[in-house]
Amino acid sequence: MILPILFIANSHQKGKGVFTAEPIPANTTIEISPVLILSADERIIVEKTHLYNYIFEWGNDYLQGALGMGYISIYNHSYQANCIYEMDFIEETMLIKTVKHIEAGEELFINYNATPNDTTPIWFNAV
Repeated sequence: MILPILFIANSHQKGKGVFTAEPIPANTTIEISPVLILSADERIIVEKTHLYNYIFEWGNDYLQGALGMGYISIYNHSYQANCIYEMDFIEETMLIKTVKHIEAGEELFINYNATPNDTTPIWFNAV
């Protein structure tokens, strides 16, 4: 399920991103998508490819990987994210939900640290 008001477009600084054509209230589920699960060994191989920037750590030990089948892997990172993601290891899905009101035309962001205001440097910002 992806809300039909979402679309992918060029992001000013980050390649492609997910945007909304209409306002979205806080606490709205905007996407639930299946994920393709990678074993720990497969993840090591995939991390040597361009897909490295599109997979999520997966599983209780975070050794597996997951590639979102909807827009999941296109949401860009922000330490002040306007959305959160949740993983369902049993159903093998990911959910995106807004954490604040979002205006039409805004880009939707998740914090790759999985917590909206966690400012721990992520892999491409780590010094």
